[in-house]
Amino acid sequence: MVLNYIWIGFFVIAFIIACCRVVFMGDTEIFTAIMNSTFDSSKTAFEISLGLTGVLALWMGVMKIGERSGLIESLSRFLSRCFAGFSPTSRKDIPCWVPSS
Repeated sequence: MVLNYIWIGFFVIAFIIACCRVVFMGDTEIFTAIMNSTFDSSKTAFEISLGLTGVLALWMGVMKIGERSGLIESLSRFLSRCFAGFSPTSRKDIPCWVPSS
């Protein structure tokens, strides 16, 4: 919810500054520049998110294969033994240890 207010604030501040540039400096191309840069940035953000979606799908597939083969369970047991040394006095039945065992 707060992030919505931050984004609205960004757009309002940009609009106020653009209006000031039009009034005080006579820069009539500022709104065109703002719109072009906004669409260029949104295009770049979409391309990045599309690439990250592919990488996420790849690693989710790798993890699903590891889960079905039992590799994740054995890796979890191994890592729980390694990390148990960091907190030797803690109980092993508490919720924070459940995902790693």
